[in-house]
Amino acid sequence: MVAGKQGELMVHTPQDFINNDPIKQLQTKYKEFENGFKGWLAKQSLPVEAAIVTITSAAQGAAIGGIMGTLTTDVAASAPPPAASLNPQAMASFQQAQALAGGPFIQARNFAVMTGVNAGISCVMKRIRGKEDVQTSMVAAFGSGVMFSLVSGLGGPNPAANVVTSGVFFALVQGGLFKVGEKFSKPPAEDVLYSETRSMLSRLGLESYEKNFKKGLLTDRTLPLLTDSALRDVRIPPGPRLVILDDIQRKKGTGGGRRA
Repeated sequence: MVAGKQGELMVHTPQDFINNDPIKQLQTKYKEFENGFKGWLAKQSLPVEAAIVTITSAAQGAAIGGIMGTLTTDVAASAPPPAASLNPQAMASFQQAQALAGGPFIQARNFAVMTGVNAGISCVMKRIRGKEDVQTSMVAAFGSGVMFSLVSGLGGPNPAANVVTSGVFFALVQGGLFKVGEKFSKPPAEDVLYSETRSMLSRLGLESYEKNFKKGLLTDRTLPLLTDSALRDVRIPPGPRLVILDDIQRKKGTGGGRRA
């Protein structure tokens, strides 16, 4: 809150500071672009959506693989070429070393295939089944494991057994990770008590003060009862206090208008 040119008081809301923060502006623009792109993609036919998702995911995987390839020793380049007399098992081991420790181009290719196929199959499964669950995740992982085995040469001398083994391994790992993530992503039971509070703070750009509300047990039921002293007790600074109380008063006025 500052004095204006003619003695008037001007209140600066958190949104004013957000508008002057270039990082926040970039984050907002990126979020708008991402939501717009997802909305447009959801309106496309299944083949178009699957193709775009596969290509974009493959490009991301190629970038990650290229970076990883530059950070690892290129075994394929440093190791001597295998002798022609090597048995099939030794040759398979050499191919595995090439697949797992190749240079940037090899790793970019492997990761592009793995991530692209995974995302493409997952996209098709979600569109057909209408949900994303552990079965969708495991089927997509199996397909990516099969393709990764084919392009990288990973595994033993039996190609048929290699692709199945790799697919099953990928499916089990991703399925396990999906279940672990699902377990930890569930919000705590107490968060239900702060859903309206969280929504209000997010709208006002004051998300960082959610912990203050929880520390003071200021749940959704207390929102209409909030006072300046209550917010001060949970150590919310004066500026955010004014914005929060103003928002609550505006809601009360709107509600009163509707009842009348």
